[in-house]
Amino acid sequence: MSSLTYDLTLAGLSVGSAAALTGIGLIVTYRATGVLNFAHGAIAMVCAYVLRQCVVEWGWPLWAGAAVTLLVLAPALGVLLERFVFRPLAVLGGDPAQTLVASLGVFVLLVGGAALLWGQGARDDAPELVSADPWGQLAVVLVLAAGVGAVIRWTRFGRELRAVVDDRGLAVLGGIDADRVAAAGWAFGSFTAGLTGVLLAPYVRLDPYGLPLLVMEVVAVAVAARMRSLPVAVLVALAVGVAQSQLTRLHPSGRAEPLLQAVGANLFVVALLLAALALPRIGTRDALPRTATARVPTPQGAWIVAVVLFLLPLGFAGSDLHTSVQVPALGVVLLSLVVVTGRGGQLSLGQAAYAGLGALFTALLAAGRFPGLPRVPELAALATAVVLVAPLGLLTGWPAITRRGLALALATFAVGVGVSRFVFAQPYAVSGLSLGRPEGFDGDRAYYVLELALLGLALLATHALRRGRTGRALAALRDHESGASAAGVRVPALKLLAFVAGAALAALGGGMLGMGLRAFDPTAYDPVRGLLWFAAVVVLGADSTLGALGAAALLVGLDAGARGGVAAALIGVLAVLVGRFPGGPYEAVRAVTGRLRPSRPAALTPLGAEVRQRLHAPLRARTSRPVFTPKPAPSDGAPPPPGPPAPDRESGTGGAGGNPNPAAGRAVLTAHDLHARYDGFTALAGVDLTVPPGTITAIVGPNGAGKSTLFHCLAGTVRPSQGQVRYGDRDITHLSPHARTRLGIARTFQQLAVFPTLTVAENIQVGAEQGRVPDPAATDRALRLFDLDGPLRDTRAAGLPTGTLRRVELARALAGSPHVLLLDEPAAGLDSAEVSALARVLRALAADGTALLVVEHDLDLVADLADVVHVMTAGRVVASGPPAHVLDALDARESAV
Repeated sequence: MSSLTYDLTLAGLSVGSAAALTGIGLIVTYRATGVLNFAHGAIAMVCAYVLRQCVVEWGWPLWAGAAVTLLVLAPALGVLLERFVFRPLAVLGGDPAQTLVASLGVFVLLVGGAALLWGQGARDDAPELVSADPWGQLAVVLVLAAGVGAVIRWTRFGRELRAVVDDRGLAVLGGIDADRVAAAGWAFGSFTAGLTGVLLAPYVRLDPYGLPLLVMEVVAVAVAARMRSLPVAVLVALAVGVAQSQLTRLHPSGRAEPLLQAVGANLFVVALLLAALALPRIGTRDALPRTATARVPTPQGAWIVAVVLFLLPLGFAGSDLHTSVQVPALGVVLLSLVVVTGRGGQLSLGQAAYAGLGALFTALLAAGRFPGLPRVPELAALATAVVLVAPLGLLTGWPAITRRGLALALATFAVGVGVSRFVFAQPYAVSGLSLGRPEGFDGDRAYYVLELALLGLALLATHALRRGRTGRALAALRDHESGASAAGVRVPALKLLAFVAGAALAALGGGMLGMGLRAFDPTAYDPVRGLLWFAAVVVLGADSTLGALGAAALLVGLDAGARGGVAAALIGVLAVLVGRFPGGPYEAVRAVTGRLRPSRPAALTPLGAEVRQRLHAPLRARTSRPVFTPKPAPSDGAPPPPGPPAPDRESGTGGAGGNPNPAAGRAVLTAHDLHARYDGFTALAGVDLTVPPGTITAIVGPNGAGKSTLFHCLAGTVRPSQGQVRYGDRDITHLSPHARTRLGIARTFQQLAVFPTLTVAENIQVGAEQGRVPDPAATDRALRLFDLDGPLRDTRAAGLPTGTLRRVELARALAGSPHVLLLDEPAAGLDSAEVSALARVLRALAADGTALLVVEHDLDLVADLADVVHVMTAGRVVASGPPAHVLDALDARESAV
């Protein structure tokens, strides 16, 4: 027994050593560039194939092939990726979502290229670089980890690396060559990937899809190390490897035997699930690049062309029609990504799992093998499968409530891998399983007609989720999650809706695909396929239903009409260009077209020159920048709605409708003994504050005084460690931001929180629909009040000047009819005329009974505007009172200092 334990431990150390190499490479690349390299497994696979090509096909000595592969090819591949793929993204600002898309693009490009060069079949003749004895592999791992740790901790290069990761722009200003540091990180990361590939290849089946996925499964060790600690990554890798090896000794019995055996054989997948779903999250920055998710304008007549092309296969026969039946089914699957990713802005790398579950459940139901349910006809089985899979969308929707960006990508990827390993790969679920077509639709042509009908229903469902109140709320969530929550959007519920709807659509498409193939094929729904689908939808227009249908036709058509891997290679090329063309291929086509146009300027005729001269003056007058002056909303004879009506421009007071005290009866926002700490730093130390109705309360103080923390505690984005926030007699300390908005507490942001892909009117409409008292007329009233009506109302917010966007944000907050308005640096980015107009509006709102809290650095504005001023220092309120008294005392103190 002891001998068996020793042998299994050695085998586990061998597997763990390869996993540790992966963890080291991922961590070094992440620390040098801030990129989680999803292409790490693909690089490992390419290096393994190249070594085999050199040694087995060309007859090179092993040492020569290894030297070329590991010391030349792998580092050069990393340098090329940094220079031509990820450096342009870093120059653009290093959007984590764009780097993720580019990383996935490299993954699918390398996988597709390998399939083209070496075929899709598995090979088992890879040369063995290091003997099966694990001590050599373990020594390599320990030496690499110790060496990298020493370099990072004690060398100048290590200090430069840490500086680049913390703030690339600041590091460059400090004289650090950030490009050199990033290139070195990518070179080393690719070297470790190549070493992992050549070590693993002799012991696993070498194929373009299996080895990359196997390597990416062990990303759990890097996540468990928080993408920082090399010793933790090595220890976790070795521990999981040994544990997985030891579990092979167990032979459970009973109905749970296959599942327990699957868990024991896939312990790294279990670790990935735990690391991605249970451990504290990493990479929580924004969701998706706005240019990638913004809806691409549909060219005129494009839908007519699409309809004709989708009807064209009805005239096909034979194998052509058999291939065509896959296109509508895959189109429905990709529409699920339009809902989740394109409209909701959520990174979802696990949609292939839901498509596979839809196909599996349909087959089980139609065969009468689904536990607890009788055999049902195929069409009813498909509908039942959609109903059963839709709630499973919570597997990825629930983590999405607290995760964004990279953390969410890892969580959804982990779910997809888990379903593939523990469901699709298990004989107890899929052995002897076939899938027929509905009665009356057995032929390819008849079934294609049925698919077109189901695709039409899916398009209608997608259209419903992209239009109206729900569509605007989803777009707001995608564009600015915090801003959407502040506007009253129920962000958690909306995320769950997006993932549940996406799971239902994916299940429908997966069941259709299985019926089209007349079988359940687990390889059609593996996680690598899901990564390819995600990349295809994003680069062709994530919020475009037409782009999703085009992607489906492209993926099926290319792989059917050419050698396997062409579609993946093409999508990979488009994805890796995201840094140079963030808008995708559409922007690239426009750029190329613009460059091909003749550069010779057009000359005006004499008549044209005369007309231009006559129109010059009035045109300049019309296009000059307007000065914002608040407009009163014209009375239509109806009683005023709840909330602040338009102010009177002449008197500067609100239209209180004869009520001598508009603030009477309104709740008071108060803070009692608030404490907050960040990493040992005390931000608030027992703050008490009252924001009474009908009063403008201002908070001033130096940077780091705690003003922003207090503001966020009142707005609900930060929870104090001690104390209470009350609104009237209700404790709202633990209430979410959107729930506070619906109570009547609205806010604006220091950094603009508008929704760039929505128009000005749609931005304000979100606040009107989600606010305290939804009012159909509130949008038009707010537009007129802030001089945003006219042509400006239908202009998209992206690209508008800061002053206009400040008005849009304030108008959106007021459209929800709030009783309390929290303003964070409202004058930032405004000129003097706009500041004066803003002050008039705020005074009118206070006169109408609205409670206003202003955090502002402009002391002149505070002195002119506020009724009460609170001065904060070191997390405490040190002075309060009328602005003249408090600000004069503050000036005297600063003069004395």
